[in-house]
Amino acid sequence: MSVQYSLSPQFMLLSNITQFSPIFYLTSFPGLEGIKHWIFIPFFFMYMVAISGNCFILIIIKTNPRLHTPMYYLLSLLALTDLGLCVSTLPTTMGIFWFNSQSIYFGACQIQMFCIHSFSFMESSVLLMMSFDRFVAICHPLRYSVIITGQQVVRAGLIVIFRGPVATIPIVLLLKAFPYCGSVVLSHSFCLHQEVIQLACTDTTFNNLYGLMVVVFTVMLDLVLIALSYGLILHTVAGLASQEEQRRAFQTCTAHRCAVLVFFVPMMGLSLVHRFGKHAPPAIHLLMANVYLFVPPMLNPIIYSIKTKEIHRAIIKLLGLKKASK
Repeated sequence: MSVQYSLSPQFMLLSNITQFSPIFYLTSFPGLEGIKHWIFIPFFFMYMVAISGNCFILIIIKTNPRLHTPMYYLLSLLALTDLGLCVSTLPTTMGIFWFNSQSIYFGACQIQMFCIHSFSFMESSVLLMMSFDRFVAICHPLRYSVIITGQQVVRAGLIVIFRGPVATIPIVLLLKAFPYCGSVVLSHSFCLHQEVIQLACTDTTFNNLYGLMVVVFTVMLDLVLIALSYGLILHTVAGLASQEEQRRAFQTCTAHRCAVLVFFVPMMGLSLVHRFGKHAPPAIHLLMANVYLFVPPMLNPIIYSIKTKEIHRAIIKLLGLKKASK
């Protein structure tokens, strides 16, 4: 049986008079509350694969001197970003499915949405940096070591780290100034800005416009630049003499192409559902949000372990050493 939350008349009156931070209520899959312990099993599996897989990638790159190159520094940054996304949603998801803890204070909700959106913007920026790395490696191979250096990767990484939080802070802090009335039940097991802002009972035009502007000048701009880089890569690959050279050159981008699709397709699907699917079943909103936040961190280490020869060899070598030691 689903849990219904209602607000007392005193609570409603207070929320209409003063601006304060209410308690929100998170939800699991509607209508399936009786088996939510079983539902958490696949979520737990995804968390384990994502956390252990990304940690494994970081350990391999750290312990293998041959992988101390700009390309793998960027892969390390992607793994750290994926770990951040996992840790951001883990407390409330585990609390709902395992401990039946559905309430969350507004301050904690702010912190969680800040982390989720910041790491999402960071991952978009990292994928853009990786596309530029592939563009230089394929289109300007002789100048790669001059253009892409470890020092430049560190500088770009610092920009990426600060870009997401700086863009996210204003929209998260502005939420505290709004009064909230009516239902304070969220349709996810975590806090997202695009949903919390709909619960405010005041004009939120500025927040909506600012949020749209942030998405356009971060995620959408990154996607356009990634598409442009791949257009230039295709143009360069098409000019190579033999089909074997074309295949080898384009194969170096396979893992990155998969990572781009895994990240941007669910993000666009979630945005479309929130914009145009207001009357869609709650399960659709919940499913899209979970796919967007859980699938990329889980699949990225698998993709790079299979499609990147150096990572694949390092894993085989590590497993071979373990077998030899036994």
